[in-house]
Amino acid sequence: METRWLEDFLVLAETGSFTRAAELRHLTQPAFSRRIKSLESWLGADLIDRTTYPTRLTEAGVLFREQAVGMLSQLNTTRALLRGLQPLAAGTLEFAVPHTLSFSFFPKWLSQVQQGYGALPCRLQASNVHDALLAFVEGGSDLLMCYHHPKQPVELTDPRYLGLRLGVERLRPFSIAENGRPRHQLPGSMERPLPFLGYASNAYFRLMSDVILEQAPQPARLALNYETDMAEGLKHMVLEGHGLAFLPESSVRRELLEGLLAAAGDEGWQVEMEIRLYLDQKRRRPALKAFWDYLARQYPRVG
Repeated sequence: METRWLEDFLVLAETGSFTRAAELRHLTQPAFSRRIKSLESWLGADLIDRTTYPTRLTEAGVLFREQAVGMLSQLNTTRALLRGLQPLAAGTLEFAVPHTLSFSFFPKWLSQVQQGYGALPCRLQASNVHDALLAFVEGGSDLLMCYHHPKQPVELTDPRYLGLRLGVERLRPFSIAENGRPRHQLPGSMERPLPFLGYASNAYFRLMSDVILEQAPQPARLALNYETDMAEGLKHMVLEGHGLAFLPESSVRRELLEGLLAAAGDEGWQVEMEIRLYLDQKRRRPALKAFWDYLARQYPRVG
């Protein structure tokens, strides 16, 4: 058996759709279906009731779902222990967090929380937005910190998920600064399109950048010169003068104060995203409940 089969099954159980689950796992539907069949063959039991729509689990599937969550969680914990070579402290909480939030928001937020709550042993799993969500849904983390926007929402509709609104992040265009002004200023022109540093197609900020450009006060004239899936990588390219990029404000505060970067567009060229924290109520660890109860008194609930 392969651990990815467990991950496939848990995504299918969560979404109730072979098509949606295959998309989330970046597989064609036939390939995804074959992997689910391989898991069923290995187990010797049908996990999916294929006589109904939408997709439902069989009794064996319901039982195995609970076991699969625990198996993946134990595997992830064991891997983390082997990599760190140090046992985690009792009550350690695991956060699944997108790379950008792990750099820019999480450290300061944790410091503020600890001022009121006290010391909090934790482990951070930094990844892209999709993988962070997947780790949380599959039971590989206690809490999920993520972005949310109405045009690209976090789809955690099951009542067992609780959410808090921690704050707001703005994605805006920035350029290297020259004499206090941006070298590159939106919208650009047909004759001289602006050198643009963008996000890869699978990046969350690619979708948010598209929202900005679609809602912009006028058409942008851009020449795409570079792509990556990480905002931190784009920031360093901007600092080297390679072009302008849409970056989260929290990631460039220091560079703005030092006069290294400047905004490359006014408020019409930005989008606001919520920063949210999610809990799965099925995870009943006392340390997790105590921490969540504290946060629920500090931040508004989602929904």
